Amino acid sequence: MIAASFAFAALFAAIHLSIGWMTFLDRTPRSRWLSAAGGVAVAYVFLHILPELAAHQSIFSEELELSPAKAEEAVYLSALGGLVLFYGLEKLVKSARRKDTAGGRGTAPGSGDFWLHTGSFALYNLITGYLLTNRETAGAWSLLAYGVAMSLHFVTTDFGLREDHSHKYDRTARWIIAGAVLGGWALGVSVHLPELWLGFLFAFLSGGIILNVLKEELPEERDSRFWPFAGAALVCAAALLAA
Repeated sequence: MIAASFAFAALFAAIHLSIGWMTFLDRTPRSRWLSAAGGVAVAYVFLHILPELAAHQSIFSEELELSPAKAEEAVYLSALGGLVLFYGLEKLVKSARRKDTAGGRGTAPGSGDFWLHTGSFALYNLITGYLLTNRETAGAWSLLAYGVAMSLHFVTTDFGLREDHSHKYDRTARWIIAGAVLGGWALGVSVHLPELWLGFLFAFLSGGIILNVLKEELPEERDSRFWPFAGAALVCAAALLAA
């Protein structure tokens, strides 16, 4: 399984490095492939990651000395934290862009915002790479589902990140986030966190995935496609439920 998990880590890194060459995605209305990728990622979160969190509730309860109800709240509070953090970062970048545009300094975020945005996605990728080898559910099917869903998710997030930072993404950001996902995989192979922390990581990542997919699909200017999004979500859901 180590070789298979590394293959997915390498695929994630390759997506980060090559998103600028996927010119067929850059169109309006939004490419149906981007909308479909978002649908798969959301279905995976709701039908695979979030149910896995339920398995961690007893550990949360025991380790944190919480009642079952409070342990459940702690799990989903972690997911909310991931969503709120990435929402805050997006608002910060968009606000900086509007201020620079109003001041006649162009439309790209400033250097500080770029590094904050890139750093947050590096952390996101570090966690994703780590969880390639450390998930609640072991086995080939679990790895395949995780690897495929996150590969498609990275196509969506990288396309948006490159739109935000343009040449800075090509010159710097893609190398950092590609290195982060490989570094996360290496950490996963060599360092095994307690199950309590794995639960927190899963929850935090799920919140980030939900926010990053919806912020790419919902804005009106994206002119997103509903049926590819919904159809891919349903197909992914059917595959996960049949497994």
